[in-house]
Amino acid sequence: MLLSVAIIVPLINTWLTPGAGAFQTPQVQLDKAIVLGATSGPVESFLGIPYAQPPIGDLRLRLPQLLSSYNGTLDATNSKDQCVQQALVSPPDLPPQVLQDIGPLFTFFGVDPSVRQSEDCLHLNIVRPANVSADAKLPVLFWIYGGGFVTGYNAVPVYNATAIVQRSIDLEEPVIFVAVNYRLNVFGFLGGKEIKDAGLGNLGLQDQRAALRWVNTFIQAFGGDPTKVTIWGESAGSISVFLHLFANGGDTEGLFRAGIMSSGSSVPTGDITEVQETYDFVADQVGCSSATDTLACLRTVSTDSLLAAANNTPSFISFQGLGTPYMPRADELFVTLPPAELPLKAKMADVPFIIGDVRDEGTIFSLASFNITTDDEFASYLSQHLFPGSSLADLNATLELYPSDPAAGSPFGTGDANTFTPDYKRMAAVQGDWFFNAPRRQFLDAFAANRTAYNFLSARSNFVSIGDAHLTDLINAFGPGDMTDYFVRFVNDLDPNGDSGVHWPPYTTTARATLQFNNGAVPLNITADKERLAGTNELASLALRFPL
Repeated sequence: MLLSVAIIVPLINTWLTPGAGAFQTPQVQLDKAIVLGATSGPVESFLGIPYAQPPIGDLRLRLPQLLSSYNGTLDATNSKDQCVQQALVSPPDLPPQVLQDIGPLFTFFGVDPSVRQSEDCLHLNIVRPANVSADAKLPVLFWIYGGGFVTGYNAVPVYNATAIVQRSIDLEEPVIFVAVNYRLNVFGFLGGKEIKDAGLGNLGLQDQRAALRWVNTFIQAFGGDPTKVTIWGESAGSISVFLHLFANGGDTEGLFRAGIMSSGSSVPTGDITEVQETYDFVADQVGCSSATDTLACLRTVSTDSLLAAANNTPSFISFQGLGTPYMPRADELFVTLPPAELPLKAKMADVPFIIGDVRDEGTIFSLASFNITTDDEFASYLSQHLFPGSSLADLNATLELYPSDPAAGSPFGTGDANTFTPDYKRMAAVQGDWFFNAPRRQFLDAFAANRTAYNFLSARSNFVSIGDAHLTDLINAFGPGDMTDYFVRFVNDLDPNGDSGVHWPPYTTTARATLQFNNGAVPLNITADKERLAGTNELASLALRFPL
């Protein structure tokens, strides 16, 4: 089906329209404070609750300082500022059909430019069933948004969890939803030797971990059970979930008991010092390059100057695609190894998990490479931007497994359609498999034998030019849709299956059973996750040999 503004806008309006009983003021005793929320029908929300000290001034580019006490009255009736966002510039000269498709998609999932950006953004939102007592002990779904680690916000309209909480009530499996804000781009994922030496790598992940500790301490006041937390994320949020599974030597610290990963697991990055060029560029841009202590200097410059520097570095929709300088990297503290090595060498938390992808993960991220039109240019692009340091001989198998034939490319199953350039569909196939499918399969192969794992593929929310593109599974997951039901049951029971519907079997490396969400007469079926298996195996091998 083709989704358009005419469909998406009414959906958003439905989710955001208060139901009966709106504008009541629920209250929660949080430590010595009273938290004031808002009611919308059978659902209550408490928005913009700070979980850490504002990371401003001397606390910029430092580990989050968790709040441990509260006093007075806390107005939690509206969401607060979003974290500072890197500007995303759409690729130039896109075909009209592509613009028609990505416009509503980016509108649906994009951050609201009218919401103020601030470094004082370490807040979380809580949505729960109405009139829950403090001793209800409901399971908790902890949401981590995506956005390539450079953009994102916990109050994007589609992340309004009213529909999920309402559906959980209807299923008689109620959940409490928590959505976290975390620092981004230069403020949350700056790399370099100075950052590593100070133990300040991957600060956005540290923010998330601090918020999980906050939930462990305080969620019971809202009727939640701190022993029944499931962490869920999409894209950068999904990658974050994966990294939490390996953090602290696989010790969850009692912070969560399960994970859901929607489009993301390991990333093909190396050590955090390998983006020294970005650190040096940022320091130079803000006038800190000659300082005796450049890191201390970065804490003194204006927010606007740091943002301007970030905006002059690549984003995930620029020419180089997904290989941006703000992806998580090994820092020897939170991320102890290059992420792709974690499933092979590190201990993982002993928890069950759900993981899955959409069918056409790479289409959106290949729109800025339309000028790649020959086999030689394609091979050169892979060598420079996906597998730095690789030779043509290293890439020969990949070039054979991912031929230039448009019918073999992504959007998959569309024949010669969508051949906007000679190598667009080929590029989309490789980027989607390299960054998403290959690491997911590597992860499953490593742990499905000793963890309960469920695998899914979303092939439902189809756009004409970009197919079942990245993000589109969230239309189902937040809908609410049938994916919502599976996830809600998993949060409650650690098993996504109910008494009716298609049974979702655990994944094994022999059967590779996968729940597939489809368009048409068969909305759900069980398939085997084997498409382009030789290709993803080759890409996983290359990513280990030639990390970013």
